[in-house]
Amino acid sequence: MELSRYKRFNQTLSSIGENEGGIDRFSRGYESFGVHRCADGGLYCKEWAPGAEGVFLTGDFNDWNPFSHPYKKLDFGKWELYIPPKQNRSVLVPHGSKLKLVIRSKSGEILYRISPWAKYVTREGSNVNYDWIHWDPEYSYKFKHSKPKKPKGLRIYESHVGISSYEGKIASYKHFTCNVLPRIKDLGYNCIQLMAIMEHAYYASFGYQITSFFAASSRYGTPEELKELVDTAHSMGITVLLDVVHSHASKNSEDGLNMFDGTESCYFHYGPRGTHILWDSRLFAYASWEVLRFLLSNIRWWLEEYGFDGFRFDGVTSMLYHHHGIGENFSGDYHEYFGLQVDEDALTYIMLANHLVHTLYPDSITIAEDVSGMPALCSPISQGGGGFDYRLAMAIPDKWIQLLKEYKDEDWNMGNIVYTLTNRRYLEKCIAYAESHDQALVGDKTLAFWLMDAEMYTNMSVLTPFTPVIDRGIQLHKMIRLITHALGGEGYLNFMGNEFGHPEWLDFPRKGNNESYHYARRQFHLTDDDLLRYKFLNNFDRDMNKLEERCGWLSAPQAHVSEKHEDNKIIAFERASLLFIFNFHPSKSYTDYRVGTTLPGKYKIVLDSDAAEYGGHKRLDHNTEFFSEPFEHNNCPCSLLVYIPNRVALILRNVDLPN
Repeated sequence: MELSRYKRFNQTLSSIGENEGGIDRFSRGYESFGVHRCADGGLYCKEWAPGAEGVFLTGDFNDWNPFSHPYKKLDFGKWELYIPPKQNRSVLVPHGSKLKLVIRSKSGEILYRISPWAKYVTREGSNVNYDWIHWDPEYSYKFKHSKPKKPKGLRIYESHVGISSYEGKIASYKHFTCNVLPRIKDLGYNCIQLMAIMEHAYYASFGYQITSFFAASSRYGTPEELKELVDTAHSMGITVLLDVVHSHASKNSEDGLNMFDGTESCYFHYGPRGTHILWDSRLFAYASWEVLRFLLSNIRWWLEEYGFDGFRFDGVTSMLYHHHGIGENFSGDYHEYFGLQVDEDALTYIMLANHLVHTLYPDSITIAEDVSGMPALCSPISQGGGGFDYRLAMAIPDKWIQLLKEYKDEDWNMGNIVYTLTNRRYLEKCIAYAESHDQALVGDKTLAFWLMDAEMYTNMSVLTPFTPVIDRGIQLHKMIRLITHALGGEGYLNFMGNEFGHPEWLDFPRKGNNESYHYARRQFHLTDDDLLRYKFLNNFDRDMNKLEERCGWLSAPQAHVSEKHEDNKIIAFERASLLFIFNFHPSKSYTDYRVGTTLPGKYKIVLDSDAAEYGGHKRLDHNTEFFSEPFEHNNCPCSLLVYIPNRVALILRNVDLPN
């Protein structure tokens, strides 16, 4: 079956070569489609509108005369227009002008539309719809810094520019560049994943109902300011990924792609197949030649124009199957992945997109958000795989929430935790995470909220004694993050603010909350307050990341788990020559607890969740040296004796080995 998928991919790639001169030229659609200034000062305009009877350009430049500038009809549903320069050779349509396409449909209806290739759209005042602004600045941003090398171990800071301020407003690209990037760097993350960048008319959609695919959201500033953000991140050695949404599109027609040429099926499937019943959005016709050009050009645009280093593809499960994953409980049976329910057109597009990204920029990174567990999705295309570098380990956050919701601490199953964290296919890399934006949204709860709830508002001051709830919450928050980071994958992800146990959920302004921005923000200032305990979680997150940077466990082979003791609630494993020990027991500490190791030598503590700077109880002496003995234990040739307090995570390093 994988062979047939590879064959189909190759056939499409060959067809692109024969008809378009190769995928390189095919993916440069943005160079001719849309509106472009020519060397002579004239304008060249091109659109694909197969269902239109007529296409016209109107705007400030012609006093909004709808029919004075008609496009000429070409083959294959394409239309073009050349507008000569003024007599003094100046541009007829200057930077910042407003434009509209006028479409005469087959039924004679006159429709006003934004070009699908528009580079900048914005909404003025209380207007409902977006305006298309001709973006052609005299001085465009010039990148000053080279792209960082592909990280061996990805530590991703999932970010949303708009909520990055503590004020109840939409934050800007500039704010993020100046205030948030330095925090990310300090925390030890080497990658940011920017969400909600592709323009979306509805802020509360979290960027998942795209209206203009080539436009960077104007809510946060200009395209040049986004380029500066990416460039500044690169100067700090931070890789920048874009959250790309090619799984569906907004139903908006006046400022979106829907009904662009007056027909239902221009960019999308006709009839029920063209609508996602749960998301109330439109679904792309991936087999369509011009849709392929549009989406592949869109991928290339963000790499070339903005300097992004790769993508996290949203909604891959919805793309992969005709049923879109709705009502499916994937058991892992291979019949679920290789039957007629698989959308082979979408899978071919995914393979083409990954081929394009990795051919253009071999150091680029692509991540699949797929809940189904489609086999070979992260295998090389040459092996019949999907071509992604990583997949999100989506079962892990669900497991933590299930434990916190449904089980007492003493009933946690160590074997089940280890199984969930290690249940991944060999050679298929995973991004592990304890929680992402999904768990932070209103209607759900962050781990900090599950652990501490209302007491986060009253008992986080260092001037008050630990309450049992806050003590448990702070200790487990650190342990859950570290074991996920160390055991769960080949990359790690955290949603902004969750590293310090952000005290509030995330809720965008909408009718249901009286359009309030109160919860559409991140209160980073809480970690800067020495009198609050949030700083302890922030410190731990930083040192955990910095230690991974030094020791490289994410790029090391999967861990060797030597112990998962149900009664003692101990988990122990080795990875990257480090010995990780977790005592999840709510009350029992262990003196001289024997832990197995495969590496003989002298060990010292390099990270201890019980340390004072992490809000722990400082029960361990970091000067202690632990010597292994040739005493076989838990199928390991050596072992050592360790004091392990309750609710503590420890990392020991063999100091006899080179650092």
